[in-house]
Order: sequence, then structure tokens, then C-alpha cells
Amino acid sequence: MRQLFILTFICLTFGCATTKKASLSLNVLNGSWTPTKQEIGGKDLPPVVFQKQKLIINDSIYTFSAESVDKGTLIYKNGQMDIYGKEGVNTGKHLTAIYKLDNENLTICYNLKGDGYPSDFETKSKPTLFLSVFKKD
Repeated sequence: MRQLFILTFICLTFGCATTKKASLSLNVLNGSWTPTKQEIGGKDLPPVVFQKQKLIINDSIYTFSAESVDKGTLIYKNGQMDIYGKEGVNTGKHLTAIYKLDNENLTICYNLKGDGYPSDFETKSKPTLFLSVFKKD
């Protein structure tokens, strides 16, 4: 009986640990992000353009502050994002993007047309692709 109790305890412990880890990994993008680099069509934008911008991600909700505030929902997994504008200049739009997280840097390559995911993080000769590199605050 004692062995059965210990075996059950071990199974529950590892089962709970795995579940907790999985739910934490879904929220790795949560937080406040400040752009450190932006480019469109292969051309870098000057820092003055993005120095006051801020991206805030809270699970599936995003807020992007620039000249105005844009809010909406965000679905992300496996390096792809679907962005649905609910308030602001992107209201009613669906943007697609790819992303990667390296240490405290989040790189997002947006397809402003929304008709498919970018194949890589290269915007040269691709005027509908916009790249932004963010640093976590």
C-alpha cells in the first residue's frame, strides 16, 4: 500500500510540474517591449521614428503605442502570429507575422498585407514586410 501511495505521489508531482511548465511557456512574450530597430523594404528607420513606441503583450491582448494607440488580440505559437486590430488605426485588420525570441530580444517580421506569413526575417525588396526588434523593459 505504501509503494502505491509513493508511486501515485511521484506521478502527480511530475504531472503537475509538466502542466505548470507548459502554461508558463505560453506567456513568454508577456510584458512591455521597446523597439531598438525597425526596417521596412530593407531600409532601416531612424530611431527618432520609434523611440517613443511601446508594445505591451498580456496573453492574447496587445497594446501598441506610437502616434496613437492600437489594441487588439494576438494569437501566437510556433513562431507565427496572427494579429487582429480591435481599436486604433488597425481596427478590423488581420496582420500576419513571424517572431523569434532570443534572450530579452523579440524580433517580429510583419506582413502588412496579411495574406500569408513571411518566410524569413528579411525585408529587402519586400515592401509589405515590416521588421521590428524589441527589448523587454
